[in-house]
Amino acid sequence: MKVAIIGCTHAGIAAMKQILKYYPGTEITVYERHADISYMSCGTYLHLGGTIKDLDQALYANPTEFSEQGVHMRMRYDVIKVDADKHTIMAQDLQTKEMHTDHYDKLIMATGSITAIPAIPGVENPKVMLCKTCEQAQQLYEAAKTAHHIAIVGGGYSGVELAEGYVKSGHTVTLFQRGPHLVNEYLDPQLSQRIEDLLTTKGITIKTNAQVTAFSDTADNRLRVDTADTTETFDMAVICPGVVPQSELLAGQVNRTERGTIVTDRYMGTSNADIFAAGDVTEVKFNPTKDRAYIPLVSHAIRQGALAGINIFDKRLGSIGTQATTGMLIFDQTVACTGMTLAAAKAANFEAKTAFYEGNYRPDFMPTTTKVSIELVYDQQTRKVLGGQLMSAHEVSQSANTLSVVIQNGNTIDELAFMDMLFSPNFDEPFNYLNLAAQVAVDQEHGYRRNN
Repeated sequence: MKVAIIGCTHAGIAAMKQILKYYPGTEITVYERHADISYMSCGTYLHLGGTIKDLDQALYANPTEFSEQGVHMRMRYDVIKVDADKHTIMAQDLQTKEMHTDHYDKLIMATGSITAIPAIPGVENPKVMLCKTCEQAQQLYEAAKTAHHIAIVGGGYSGVELAEGYVKSGHTVTLFQRGPHLVNEYLDPQLSQRIEDLLTTKGITIKTNAQVTAFSDTADNRLRVDTADTTETFDMAVICPGVVPQSELLAGQVNRTERGTIVTDRYMGTSNADIFAAGDVTEVKFNPTKDRAYIPLVSHAIRQGALAGINIFDKRLGSIGTQATTGMLIFDQTVACTGMTLAAAKAANFEAKTAFYEGNYRPDFMPTTTKVSIELVYDQQTRKVLGGQLMSAHEVSQSANTLSVVIQNGNTIDELAFMDMLFSPNFDEPFNYLNLAAQVAVDQEHGYRRNN
């Protein structure tokens, strides 16, 4: 049997590994536009800030290791056409410009996403750069050698992380965010404001409610950035916009949503029995709402890709959905989130409320301790936990993973308040800080005032 995989970043690699593991006799051919695979976009800011010395360190796989296992790695190949009825692929070798036609028995679409370049006049200016691919990351690094004052457009995870990377490498940074809060897709205003305050103390200028309206060159060869209220000049700008699914190859051949995502079942199968899809080209089941949602994350791509590989010949393991758990380390502060923000929960018509807890992660008598801040989102009607956001100099990312399981299992604030968690003064208080955050929520619902 012949399996073709189009795209080899995260989902494609995960699918390939599972096929090699479970179906070792399969002939696998991979088509990838770029010369490298497995680039993680977080490598961009880590390289800029000096955490990693070379972008190759942000690659966790290379084509050679799969070629040695018998996979036909068609690197620098651009797939031009897929004919689902004939089970054929037409692709161009980008180096020789030759066209090739291949046949498949099963196909996995792992084409991912492309940057949704905003329609801003002047966005094509060479001083305005993007930050998604490994090649773009290298361009950013080279440009920063001569650029000092940098504008970052977009205050999501990528924009905030890039701002840190540039400051650590000695640059002056202004961050433009269209809405009123940074990282607003994952954080409610209280913790978002703390991130803004932290960035400000590090010398980063934050411009919220600032939609960039134009880019243009200045007489002295700098970059003019216009918003509705201001005009400033910079040496370069980096755009950190959203992404859109790259599914046009299967337009009219499998079911797609209005957004353009390929519709899959829980086994990653499409409306065509011989075509599977995984990663940023698909949606996920978002467990807090039980609905499908477009949430392009590496963690989703890897899991979906693995499921596509496992189920390619035998649908035996389905997706259990996601809570969209994320995290970042920003100036030594861990920020981790899972589930829904209060704003998202209310938009989804939950009778939602938040409980805020802040306290030391372990007893005061220990040699050191530090504050943990937690915002817990829950449904007042069912008392189920809907989301959680944590921020601390203490490493709290695994606590977000715990909350993810709590949401997955439909646990209530009452259950989380007394959920079994280890106690040792090395690690936490007799009640873990997640227990204590839930206890704040329970006390709120009973009208008690709590003294932390």
